[in-house]
Amino acid sequence: MFSLTKKISNPQKKVAFFRVWSRHPIDHSVARAIVKCFPEYDVEVITLVEVIKRRWGVMLLNAIFVLQLYGWDILTKRKKLRDAFWRTPFIFRWVKKFVARTISPNISTYAFSFQLQSIFDTQVPGLLHFCYIDHTHLENLSYPFFDKKRLYPPKWIALERQIYQHADLLFTRSTNINHSLQLNYDCPAEKVICAYGGGNVQFSNGELKNQDYGNKNILFVGIDWERKGGPDLVEAFEMILARHPDAKLTIVGGHPKVNVPNVEVVGRVAIADLPLYYRQATIFCLPTKQEPFGMVFIEAMSYKLPIVAYKIGAIPDFVSDAHNGFLVAPGDIAALAARLNDLLANPQKCQEFGQAGFNLAVSRYNW
Repeated sequence: MFSLTKKISNPQKKVAFFRVWSRHPIDHSVARAIVKCFPEYDVEVITLVEVIKRRWGVMLLNAIFVLQLYGWDILTKRKKLRDAFWRTPFIFRWVKKFVARTISPNISTYAFSFQLQSIFDTQVPGLLHFCYIDHTHLENLSYPFFDKKRLYPPKWIALERQIYQHADLLFTRSTNINHSLQLNYDCPAEKVICAYGGGNVQFSNGELKNQDYGNKNILFVGIDWERKGGPDLVEAFEMILARHPDAKLTIVGGHPKVNVPNVEVVGRVAIADLPLYYRQATIFCLPTKQEPFGMVFIEAMSYKLPIVAYKIGAIPDFVSDAHNGFLVAPGDIAALAARLNDLLANPQKCQEFGQAGFNLAVSRYNW
């Protein structure tokens, strides 16, 4: 637990900001946004995973519960150990008690609490509490490729429901999550506000280096290669080469083995180096099959790139079909290739779509 150092005008009040991790850029972006928006309060940042990892006894006990609840699912690869570890009733209740011990004795010194993500419930009775979330577990059922066997058990979903019911207001990053909270978790519409979110790279302040959208460079940015639809894009790209043999596909993030001409696999890069790849691209394509939010879409729009993607999850919030990009049905690889072909053949349309996306990013997707 630590406080962000800043000048405050009211040292008697502070904000308790709970986040699960500190490794994601958005964890820091939201913290900075809260500090900027509430200069009258001190902001106390509590990273729950770091708190838990300092307690070996808790870690060991939770590992036992993980094996009891999810051992077979982990063994059969229906669930990842790193995800299942933080989703046991034991660790959920331990965090609830930890938060109460931390906040309740000094509750009068807090103005409100703010929670990022919906894995734990950090609400304390008597203190205003807000949640900012990018996904719900039951929203997974809306994805056509989701295996229902990967759902967590009802006892976990009941705990997740408590998170939403206990909060005073729920802020979401996309409209599909508003719908899920109302339909799947019985949250009243007036309690749910779509606040969208910002990007993790700065808006473009330099010239694009894509020959006025004429260099035919398709950009993919994503680490989870399978979930992000990388294999679908490679298959579509093979079709594209028949019409555009000079087209190029640049893959940033993942390390897939791709034996196709004109494909460059870059792998992981630092966030500071991402602008280089955005500036050199003609089109951004991420045919993701399951996506809580998709920060890279905002980043691509901020670099005036037209987008081609599957019509799922939050993506229709980012991409208006035939306005700043194209949306195709999930799994329709032929349609994916056709839309990419259309844009590769029409630099003027790429420029128009890119500008429309940039305008949306500036007006809506900023911290």
